[in-house]
Amino acid sequence: MSERKKVLLRLDPAVHDALARWAGQELRSTNAQIEFLLRRALDEAGRMPKEVGDIPRRGRPRGSKSDPKDENRT
Repeated sequence: MSERKKVLLRLDPAVHDALARWAGQELRSTNAQIEFLLRRALDEAGRMPKEVGDIPRRGRPRGSKSDPKDENRT
């Protein structure tokens, strides 16, 4: 995976607050929500580059069904 670009983004505080609330409702970080929305806009406009990969998954990996630790959970 290639290195991710870092961008300084200036937003109106009310826009940031609305994005942060929306991100929280969808269990994403504010940064991930912004990237999700930008990717969706690029795709809908037909401007998504072909070489773009998927959004990297963050957080804890899902357990497999054969994992004995999962059998003890209720």
